[in-house]
Amino acid sequence: MRPIVLASVVILLPLGGSAFGQYPAGKNRSPNITLMSHLPLSGPRNGTEIQIADIEIEQELSRPYAYVSRGRRPDGFNFIDLRVPTRARLLYSWFIENPELHQGRGVNGKYFKLDRRYYYVEAFQFRGSGPDQDLSAVVVDVTSLPDTTRVKEAGRIHVPDAKGGAHNLFTYKHSDGRVLLFLTVETPAGYPHGALVYDMEKFLAGSADHGLIGGIPLPEPRGAARGYHDVYVAYDVVNHRDVFYGGGPETTPLGGNYVYDVSNVSAPKLLATVIAQSSMQSGGHTFVATPDGRYALTLMTSLGHQPVRIWDLKPALEGQVQVVRQPIAEWTPDYQKSGHMIEVRWPYAFLAMYEDGLHVLDLRNPTDPVQVGFYDTFIYRTPYGVGTEARGGYGVDVRNADGLIVMADMHSGFWAFRLEGFDGWNGHDWGMPNISSAQDWDNGPEGAPKGGKTT
Repeated sequence: MRPIVLASVVILLPLGGSAFGQYPAGKNRSPNITLMSHLPLSGPRNGTEIQIADIEIEQELSRPYAYVSRGRRPDGFNFIDLRVPTRARLLYSWFIENPELHQGRGVNGKYFKLDRRYYYVEAFQFRGSGPDQDLSAVVVDVTSLPDTTRVKEAGRIHVPDAKGGAHNLFTYKHSDGRVLLFLTVETPAGYPHGALVYDMEKFLAGSADHGLIGGIPLPEPRGAARGYHDVYVAYDVVNHRDVFYGGGPETTPLGGNYVYDVSNVSAPKLLATVIAQSSMQSGGHTFVATPDGRYALTLMTSLGHQPVRIWDLKPALEGQVQVVRQPIAEWTPDYQKSGHMIEVRWPYAFLAMYEDGLHVLDLRNPTDPVQVGFYDTFIYRTPYGVGTEARGGYGVDVRNADGLIVMADMHSGFWAFRLEGFDGWNGHDWGMPNISSAQDWDNGPEGAPKGGKTT
């Protein structure tokens, strides 16, 4: 395929002599996305085994580091040095002890800052007959980077009541000043929480319960021993509240996504429900919101047609309806495939779309999203077509200070890009609150009352 960009619309034209989908990574791309760096890392052992998962990038230019989750023997994470974005290099690797015994993977990680120190948290899922089935997360002090000799483990979070570990986590600077960790664990049926919440100051102080301060309910009936799949938390500037967005488990009969007010973490209040199954989505998965909280975007990992769906939450948030049942728009680069993760920097949504790699959408008209760029990172070592959609682009992140885009592909490794004309992001430049997945660890969320704890 040969891309042409015309007035922000990407048009695909056939590339003569190539079978569709059999080109190497990077050959199919739009000219407005520039490759900065690519690190294959170790790659797959046999062409099908997943070894790379999610990605996180620090937001301060003085700390040019990205973190890549690693899975399936050995399980752990990599630190990537981006001091020179065009020459990214592997800086450090951490792997679980006795990797040959562990059955699972490192899945997802986030960083946070507390008391002028920097930490990285990695979620792990270990199952089967191997060790550490109750291990959900490992916290590492990364303040010393680029000096890796002083990187040290700060502690581990175990959840004995939820074997199987954590699939997703999110670190958040709450409006009350606390640094919180939201952790999605595979809770048993009847368990009161679908996600757990930890105060990281208490955790680092050695609290016996790891700093556990509460949890987010998952509306019943859940139908299976599962908690939330993914989680996103953001501050609602207009209504002055902290808001949790959770994708319910794939096996939940409702197949729902749920929005909670978590201003008081000990007493979450349900604000909105998005029933995805009414739009042929088999369950909740990735669930993120625009900076103003008006619109939500979802993705569902499953075979076949699972596009990006855009939902208008306003009717539910204002009490006009109890449940949002139909999206206002859908978008996909290929109806046979699905995607995985989303980062919103209004008006853009950056998508990790498995076999289709990185895609960028313009959301200024939420009912008609427009593709404005793409870069295929898939290496086609697995057979192409229906049944292999859950391979390829896994995670994506954006550094707001300069607009650097980073992506993790399960097979092809670490990638860094720039989108033409996107040299940084601040919501105010677009008439939006300056709210995204990136946290202001020093000052807290925009619009939040001041006077809380400082970091």
